[in-house]
Amino acid sequence: MAAPSQPQQATYDAIVIGAGIQGSFTAYHLAQRRRDTLLLEQFILPHSRGSSHGQSRITRSAYPRVPYARMMPDSFHLWQRLEAEAGTSLYRRTGLVVLGPAGDPELEGCRRSLGTDQVLDATVLARCFPGLRLHAGEVAVWDGTGGVLFADRALRAVQDVFRRHGGTLRDGEKVLRIEPGAVLTVTTTAGVYQAPRLIIAAGAWTGALVAPLGLCLPLQPLRINVCYWREKEPGSPSAGRASPCFMALGLSRAPHGVYGLPALEYPGLVKVCYHHGSPTDPEERDRLPPGTPHPDVALLSSFISSYLPGLEPRPAVVETCLYTERTLDPITLTPWLPQNTPDEDFILDRHPKFSNIIIGAGFSGHGFKLAPVVGKLLCELSLGEEPSHSMAPFTITRFPGVLRAAL
Repeated sequence: MAAPSQPQQATYDAIVIGAGIQGSFTAYHLAQRRRDTLLLEQFILPHSRGSSHGQSRITRSAYPRVPYARMMPDSFHLWQRLEAEAGTSLYRRTGLVVLGPAGDPELEGCRRSLGTDQVLDATVLARCFPGLRLHAGEVAVWDGTGGVLFADRALRAVQDVFRRHGGTLRDGEKVLRIEPGAVLTVTTTAGVYQAPRLIIAAGAWTGALVAPLGLCLPLQPLRINVCYWREKEPGSPSAGRASPCFMALGLSRAPHGVYGLPALEYPGLVKVCYHHGSPTDPEERDRLPPGTPHPDVALLSSFISSYLPGLEPRPAVVETCLYTERTLDPITLTPWLPQNTPDEDFILDRHPKFSNIIIGAGFSGHGFKLAPVVGKLLCELSLGEEPSHSMAPFTITRFPGVLRAAL
């Protein structure tokens, strides 16, 4: 769906930069409010250059941080509404096991968010889910709402419904310049567009877009290895498709947490990943030197051996951001680029100087499930409406020194 090669010029009620899941939901909410909306994407769709691609993401009610826990009921409702509008299934409930040391603050936060005092010990967990193993001093919490979002399908669905409501999606157009004003001007490689409001949700490219607007946001794109592990007994309910999702929190061996999903993308392969990566420049991410070590893969191999004995401890597929290579033990390499803030909370706020420029960023690898709410909040901010959730945790000004002179 490439944009035409001839320069374009048009005026809209709103422009959204970035057609990942956050930007697409923002445009969707604007179009539903009958705002003539332009959604811009620098790459030809579909693409795997950012952090919204792939077949699966975890969704859950369990959250250690209260602001996100309060958003999740709204998010579940909005996902269901999109399913009805798109006429397709976007979610499969599997349940979620959250495991970690007894008394761990994050684990306790998850338990409180679920409104339960119940924890599962090693004996109960082994009986219910024989593929997961706890160790001395560890417990688990069960989230019956947890499951898998079908990510690629969800992104297509929200963009399709956006267009059905009259929205315009133009891909293959990189933004070259943003000129602030009561009516903003956005110049791309293919056109010049104007609108009274602009929402920037460009993932790993957000920092570069807002720098000329005098903002130096503390955003760090990360290169993430997404690993898939072969079941020792394919189809076994102890390891595969019948298993729940899981998260491991508070482990000294994996301080940033480990998460896993049942076998979906590849038959007989279970997705287990470390919730951290290596800093990267999104424009230079394909230049990883040959032989670069992957300590997170070694960490995961050790975790698999200890906690998931039904899986082979060597990854069968590793997805990262270099190239595609097949060997006898296949390793597929494709990109995934989340971006983190220092406190790992989102940025959802107006530009401190230009109030009609709204910024959504820093989704830190846990934003996909919340995208329907994030999009609604960014839409509300852009229209001057009262936000439907507290915005206090997501302000730009919580980071000192972000406002600089515009270039």
